[in-house]
Amino acid sequence: MTSDATVIIDVEPLSPADLLRVARGARLELGDGARRRIAASRAVVDRHAAGPDLVYGLNTGLGHWRDQRVPEEALRAQQSQIVTMHAGGLGPPLNTDVVRAAMAVRVAGIARGGAGASPALADTLVAMLNAGVHPLVPATGSVGAADLMHMAAIGLVVVGQGRAEYKGEALDGGEALRRAGIEPAELAAKDALTLISANGVAIGHAALVVARAETAARLADAVLAASLEAIRGNVSVVEPVVARAKPVAGQAESAEFIRAMLDGSQRCLPGGASSVQDPLSFRVGPQVHGALRETTRHLAAQVATELAAMDDNPLVDIEGDRLISNGNFHPLALALAADALRPAVAHVGQISDRRLNHLFNSVAALVDPTDAALGAVAADLSGLLMRYASAVRYTELREIVNPVTLDIPPLDLGVEDHATNAPLAVARSEQALDLLDELLVVELLVAADVLRLDDPELAGVGAGVRRLLAELVSVRSEMGPAATSAELHAAVLGALYQRLLPAAEARFD
Repeated sequence: MTSDATVIIDVEPLSPADLLRVARGARLELGDGARRRIAASRAVVDRHAAGPDLVYGLNTGLGHWRDQRVPEEALRAQQSQIVTMHAGGLGPPLNTDVVRAAMAVRVAGIARGGAGASPALADTLVAMLNAGVHPLVPATGSVGAADLMHMAAIGLVVVGQGRAEYKGEALDGGEALRRAGIEPAELAAKDALTLISANGVAIGHAALVVARAETAARLADAVLAASLEAIRGNVSVVEPVVARAKPVAGQAESAEFIRAMLDGSQRCLPGGASSVQDPLSFRVGPQVHGALRETTRHLAAQVATELAAMDDNPLVDIEGDRLISNGNFHPLALALAADALRPAVAHVGQISDRRLNHLFNSVAALVDPTDAALGAVAADLSGLLMRYASAVRYTELREIVNPVTLDIPPLDLGVEDHATNAPLAVARSEQALDLLDELLVVELLVAADVLRLDDPELAGVGAGVRRLLAELVSVRSEMGPAATSAELHAAVLGALYQRLLPAAEARFD
């Protein structure tokens, strides 16, 4: 049974929701069924380790040394060599939640029974998660045919080497384990390959990106609702009959969210709109935001599939008492889904950028430079000049849309001649979501500027938009009168998902 504080991995696959709980700090435990499966899987490995047949990674070398037998007496020493030689990642460390997700994914994979891991290895990973020993994992190091370099950095700490963060301090891996009261694992035959030959980072990070994209879609809806209020837009585009006419679930969800934001708005009354039909960047919001929801769902499905899979090579077949060379470690469907997410994110960013032009024009139309009172208000407008920086941010967003899954050359003497770039595809999608947030902040600030000029009391504004703008005013007031537009942008960006979106959603059914 899983509670908010503890996630238990047992017979059923780890769910994406439970994976997120562990990534965000929940404890992890192995159930009795999982432990029995791990033991049965390990028994198959032990029976074959000293057998006459060559088994890749069990009694042979790796990569282009795949056909060279390793003597039985050297198998244990080989394990530390495998981990050390693959710890070649580069760059700054991954975020802690990504590392925790990667570790949880590996434990979940071991529990499926295809890995043949020693029970002690699974226990050490669980203990590290529960104690908060988080390996420092370089961000770059996998071509997406198992996250070898990333997982090796985790493996180093498992055996008491490498570097880890513990209670806010970066330490040698062995010292971090000692302070946490955890004994370094002693790796048996195949354990090193089990540690490194997995897609923990790609899968775990993708689960986090899915959650982020789901909230980004709702934020985009909330900001669009504010912009519709600002231009006195035509809300016919979110009527239920429109959604029913084109049965795309994401579009219907977007329209429903925007309607909830506009509840009580004058835009919903006869004659409330300033035009019979708005520009497309307003009119097709549900379709574009709905497409982001649909693409996110596809990535979520791939994450769930990977969590239910046994992706080790060689694969332990418990019932058949075999170890089978295979390619289940190759997460191309996941990588393609991550690549597909970025164009969807960019389209949401594009129509936000297009709406900014109209909002900018609305501000200009409302400001009379000869009116001293309005001139004073105009001098305090926060979003206008951010339009230039947002234009650059959109260009950046547009440039990282390009797919990365086809861009890995042959490696290891041609033995590894195809890869997926899954971790990079996922990381780029998170970057795209970062850029989208920046664009949406500028749109929200400019929409708020228009409403300050046109309807200062927000008398005709929908309840959800009013709550959103009230929280925006609160963030603005905390900054003080001397805050620059850039400082305000940073403050609003930091408050998007902790304050602004929750405020907008506070009374939704």
